[in-house]
Amino acid sequence: MADNNNPFSNLEAKFKSVENKPKTEKAPADFKKHYKTFIAIFLAFIVIVIAFANVYVVKEGDYKIIRQFGEVVDVKYKPGVYMKIPFVQSVTTIPKYQMNYKLSEKEINTKDKRRIIIDNYAVWRVVDPKQMIKSAGSLVGASSRMEEFIYSVVRSELGQLEYNDIINDENSSRGSLNDKITAEVNNHLLKDKYGIEVVDVRIKRIDLPEENEQSVYNEMISERQKIAQKFLSTGDADKRRIEAETDRKVKEMLATAKKEAAIIEAEGEAEAAKIYNLSFSKDPEFYSLYRTLESYKRTIGPDTMIIIPSASPYARILSGYLK
Repeated sequence: MADNNNPFSNLEAKFKSVENKPKTEKAPADFKKHYKTFIAIFLAFIVIVIAFANVYVVKEGDYKIIRQFGEVVDVKYKPGVYMKIPFVQSVTTIPKYQMNYKLSEKEINTKDKRRIIIDNYAVWRVVDPKQMIKSAGSLVGASSRMEEFIYSVVRSELGQLEYNDIINDENSSRGSLNDKITAEVNNHLLKDKYGIEVVDVRIKRIDLPEENEQSVYNEMISERQKIAQKFLSTGDADKRRIEAETDRKVKEMLATAKKEAAIIEAEGEAEAAKIYNLSFSKDPEFYSLYRTLESYKRTIGPDTMIIIPSASPYARILSGYLK
């Protein structure tokens, strides 16, 4: 209760009423201010997220295909950072580098009507990504078309060769088959504008159908036996030729040696006779005695019986009487 005699009682009552009044009048204004700030931050975050989501990087070994509503509108070749239009454009990556592709095994017929199974692989790359997308739609489509061309060319080329020419590496009729196949496939791809290039096509393996393996193995064994027999025959002929040539040379060498030996022997005998004559002419009596002794050596043996007169010079010499 207010005191009527106190002049400040009304003033105090007014202050108390102001202090006790709830402070809720500024709340709506503060809430609106914070709400607008939150919306601005949220929108900025959304913009940043969208911007980062539509930034793409072109690497050294990639092509970037930019599509808009399904149509190719641009191709990025140079490395760098780019941005696409959000929700309108999409980006597809295609490699620049060479790729390996293993072809499915195919059965073909050779010129001599033999069935063989060919296992190939190819090395290829994209040279015009825009043309490749336009013609094939994707890497899978391009590789499928490439495989069809390779199979067609391989079947055509091997169909012109005999079976033995294909499996026999020593036979030159096979030639540079891989290079011919590669060139022919590239001609087809370039003609149809697929935007891809085959770097190399290789025949990795040539197999036979199971039902033909045994007969082919027997034929290969027979062929190898013929080759071995040919080598053996050639070796025997070479052996006989070398032996005959050696015998001829030996006979010639022996004849030459005998001839030279006879000449040397004749010259030696002539020289010996000359020395004998010169020596014996100096003492005829000694020469007569030497000749007599030589005749004894040729005449008398271990079982020789000689009957001669005791007065003969021959008997006298044998008896030790030289005069």
